[in-house]
Amino acid sequence: MITQAILARLDLRGRLFLGAILAALILVPVLNLIVPAGSPLHVPTWLVSLLGKYLCYAILALALDLVWGYCGILSLGHGAFFALGGYAMGMYLMRQIGTRGVYGHPVLPDFMVFLNWKELPWFWYGFDMFPFALLMVFLAPGILAFVFGWFAFRSRVTGVYLSIITQALTYALMLAFFRNDMGFGGNNGLTDFKDIVGFPVQAQGTRVALFALTLIALAGSYILARAIVTSKAGKVLVAIRDAESRTRFLGFRVERYKLFVFTLSAMMAGLAGALYVPQVGIINPSEFAPGNSIEVVIWVAVGGRGTLVGAAIGAILVNFAKTTFTTGALAPYWLFALGALFVLTTLYMPKGVIGTYAEWREKRREKASLAAHAASKPAE
Repeated sequence: MITQAILARLDLRGRLFLGAILAALILVPVLNLIVPAGSPLHVPTWLVSLLGKYLCYAILALALDLVWGYCGILSLGHGAFFALGGYAMGMYLMRQIGTRGVYGHPVLPDFMVFLNWKELPWFWYGFDMFPFALLMVFLAPGILAFVFGWFAFRSRVTGVYLSIITQALTYALMLAFFRNDMGFGGNNGLTDFKDIVGFPVQAQGTRVALFALTLIALAGSYILARAIVTSKAGKVLVAIRDAESRTRFLGFRVERYKLFVFTLSAMMAGLAGALYVPQVGIINPSEFAPGNSIEVVIWVAVGGRGTLVGAAIGAILVNFAKTTFTTGALAPYWLFALGALFVLTTLYMPKGVIGTYAEWREKRREKASLAAHAASKPAE
């Protein structure tokens, strides 16, 4: 019943996307754990972690597409929600180090000992328990998004003004987290992780398990987002995007719909950040940088705004290009290439890769249909 209900809400594109996720879920662990290292089919552990990082970015892009592509909220602060989820997971991982740290303190992380802190701050309590940390992964970005959205949407702040405010929010958080007295590691952030739920973070099996969990989270996030946009509430979100004043005139409480989807999107971004940290091995204030949030917008634009699948694919493609072109002689020119990619996409492919392909395919079908209709007419 549940499977049938899920499949009923998926189009061909979504089924292919989930099929690709399922294939990766099976093939990558097998090629890493079972296939010998000398085989050309072997997937090295470093590549598994790199792919896992791309998938975390795909979840983040999907979260932004939910609010921008379907509700018209261009958020330039989703990097903040991503980072908050990452810090929540990082705090749990730091509490698991215990006496294995450089200073060997059983409670305080190394950076607190170095800064001569005498006791653990109150907001670190509970992060020695994984369920509490997992709860905070969702609550920290969710509460921030709810409070921010409550004031912004009730004040009817929209368009470029809302985008600027979200960017200011993430910049303010970056400055705050850079301070040593905030209790989050300052400029160095949180790192040197040892275990996660009792398993060594650097172990091969743990890396593969984190990759698999990220794939499952991406599939679950997509199914949830797809269920929302194909529901009655999703139709209202699209109406808000296309004609907010008319939607409000029809009696819909626009601010409530916006607040719901914005908060949910922030929680999805927090989940992406939580999965990102143990695979990368560090979280620091640079994740709050406004440039990171702008990059997410580029991923969504390149893949295809308002497609969900396109946003995820755009994140993977752009970050693969970033990994490829930020090494060697081309490294200094990456930011120029990224900006040019966004401009070219906006001018020549405004619907992104997926949207442009779908449009081309539809035109091709129309031409074939017209040709078939013309051929079926009797000759005069």
